[in-house]
Amino acid sequence: MNNNSKFVAKRIVNIARYLFHASNIVLIVFYLYPGSIFGCFIYDDCKTQPQLTSDFVVSSNHVYVFFIISLLGFIAYSEKSAFKKVILYIFFISFLLELTHLVIPERGFEIKDLAGNIVGVVISLVIFLIFKFRKKNEQF
Repeated sequence: MNNNSKFVAKRIVNIARYLFHASNIVLIVFYLYPGSIFGCFIYDDCKTQPQLTSDFVVSSNHVYVFFIISLLGFIAYSEKSAFKKVILYIFFISFLLELTHLVIPERGFEIKDLAGNIVGVVISLVIFLIFKFRKKNEQF
């Protein structure tokens, strides 16, 4: 790997770290808000949650959000020791944030939302590991 490609890879990791941390802050704000921030702006009704696509067995919105945040985290912290910590963090935050809906007004804990969080993380992890494995095999 030449110096230019190392620089580009380092730059991508730095951007992914910034986006990962920023998206975590936004996620926490949206999760802890009593109602739907998007619903307030789109429908002028804070009790209505917009749907990107119809739900399947799990909540589709949760799958999309946790897929993106997880993938950013895996790219940002792909070195071995940090990678394990980020996996634990993402699973922990997906459980914790959904559990907070038990006590937040206008929000409700739903198993399909929690399952959507977990499915999003798992899909992201599988895709990331496939790409990492393929990249590792290309070097030989």
